[in-house]
Amino acid sequence: MQFILDEKSSLILEGGGMRGVFTCGILDNFMERGIKFPFSIGVSAGACNGLSYMSGQKGRAKYSNIDLLDKYHYVGLKYLFTQRNIMDFDLLFNKFPNEIIPYDYKKYATVKERFVMVTTNCNTGKANYFEEKDSPERIIEIVRASSSLPYVCPIAYVDGIPMLDGGIADSIPVMYARNQGFTNNLVVLTRNKGYRKEADVKKSLAAKLLYRKYPELQEALSMRNTIYNKTLDFIEEKEEKGEILVLRPQRPLEVDRVEKNTEKLTALYREGYEIASRIEFFLPDGRKIHME
Repeated sequence: MQFILDEKSSLILEGGGMRGVFTCGILDNFMERGIKFPFSIGVSAGACNGLSYMSGQKGRAKYSNIDLLDKYHYVGLKYLFTQRNIMDFDLLFNKFPNEIIPYDYKKYATVKERFVMVTTNCNTGKANYFEEKDSPERIIEIVRASSSLPYVCPIAYVDGIPMLDGGIADSIPVMYARNQGFTNNLVVLTRNKGYRKEADVKKSLAAKLLYRKYPELQEALSMRNTIYNKTLDFIEEKEEKGEILVLRPQRPLEVDRVEKNTEKLTALYREGYEIASRIEFFLPDGRKIHME
């Protein structure tokens, strides 16, 4: 695989919960090789992992998704009783970035490359796209909101506005990147090729109960599978024409969105790293980008 890294290049990171360890492997490989994109955008787990990529903290996202999980078991129903959440968000968005492996906010603030994090606005049902480098508190607000899965996580707030997982409104924000002028896309997906999201009637009923104050959010949730599948159709069409490079798991996927098995997670991380290592990056003048 080859990719020409130019001023119109963009890196698009899908979410997918714990399946995001695949993305961790890819980004760690890119960091080792000094590969940087002028524009990157991440959703949910893609936003979390993308932040560590932007600050150049290799291995940090892997530690969060695998080592930290093995040590603290931060996914489970018990957190629904203590935090009204399927995950220990206090650990993930407070203790981890501030104490366990502190996030390098100073480094992130100095990078010239753009990074966008996607949330879903509960009031409008539309995607909101945030770029923030100066305020550590707001960065955490945004990435926490982007990662707040519907049904199993409480509503989060950014600038006082109720938000949920960016994947509801824009799971794979390739069109946003292209509309920003970054049309040379490398897309990282966390599902096997051919996957399509099915409608879920039970969740639609749950949405009416849980989000009765947010009719636009209910509509977005009901349309999620349709929009997601249309985006995949577009990506695969462009991929077949050689106009978009897509990285996705090649082996049958065994990792669930809230996976707890660290052996499966490690295997998926390694697959991401191996797939990324096969890509040859070139500059527009034909020079190959070698490992630093």
